[in-house]
Amino acid sequence: MKKYYILVLVFVSFAMSGQTTRKYSNEFMNIGVDAAALGMSNAVTSHTRNVNSGYWNPAGLVNIEDNQLALMHSSYFANIANYNYIAYAMPIDDRSAVAISVIRFGVDDILNTTQLIDDQGNINYDRINTFSTADYGVTLSYARQLPIDGLNYGINAKVIRRVIGDFATAWGFGFDAGIQFESKNDWKFGFMARDITTTYNSWAIDEEQFEKISGAIDGQNQTLPEKSELTLPKLELGISKLWTFHYDYTLLAAFNLNARFAETNDVISTSFASFAPALGFEFGYTDLVFLRAGVGNFQNELQIDNSENLTFQPNFGVGFKYKGIEIDYAFTVIGDQSAALYSNVFSVKLDFSIFR
Repeated sequence: MKKYYILVLVFVSFAMSGQTTRKYSNEFMNIGVDAAALGMSNAVTSHTRNVNSGYWNPAGLVNIEDNQLALMHSSYFANIANYNYIAYAMPIDDRSAVAISVIRFGVDDILNTTQLIDDQGNINYDRINTFSTADYGVTLSYARQLPIDGLNYGINAKVIRRVIGDFATAWGFGFDAGIQFESKNDWKFGFMARDITTTYNSWAIDEEQFEKISGAIDGQNQTLPEKSELTLPKLELGISKLWTFHYDYTLLAAFNLNARFAETNDVISTSFASFAPALGFEFGYTDLVFLRAGVGNFQNELQIDNSENLTFQPNFGVGFKYKGIEIDYAFTVIGDQSAALYSNVFSVKLDFSIFR
């Protein structure tokens, strides 16, 4: 039955987006990639240094020494929505690197019941068909070392494609920029600005299809939504450090402070901006086995009695690395710690040095 409601939800949410500048826009690009990062609650801005850096902070791409490939799959909302990711990165020389990545987040085989009732008022199940709604993000990344020792920068160019069956489609584009700095005492710092120029989406709506559902719900879908939207910038500041014990054991601790220029439910929120911290840990043994944990997404949730309750999102993960192959798993939850919407995330990274 859940998919019966997807169509209505899609159009209600689409019609509600009347303002050009949205508080939440292209949110599928904020879910995150790489089970290793998700297991640390995404607190990786300062130390990411592989093919997935194109997503988390492109400045980290300069640390790759050979071509790398990454794959990830996860399911959300009781396996209704599927999230898939692929990325490829390669060094240009000993000071720069490039990468490309593709994200797809979609719900497939949604039942289209807009023609369920014919002109005579009869229910005809043969008039039901299916469609898919999917969001795509293609990112091109470039990173380079700066003349200052330990300082790197990176930039992303993003192309967004959003499809709601035959009802509406959109194209968008935007840019990210990031820097990383490693001090002489091994502290790492990172800064990432997402949608730094605001990401612009332009929608094309099939007006004939819209007319079929116009007025189906009282007070909803009365007029066409605006056909353009802007995604406001988001900032991420990170710090991390790796400690080594008895040669074989390592502990990585990382902290992120994420900001968006909108008033939200984040634990620190004003009319100008909202801030949410994230903390992650990774325990490693002989650079072979890794255990990860993190906590983030601190929210002040409004309760039925109008009081506020502080919630958070815990994450856990494990990883295995052998030569150039890394397999990671994360157990995450979309909502707060009391929600039941848990997700299992798997990802694989391959370093082409194993073939040399």
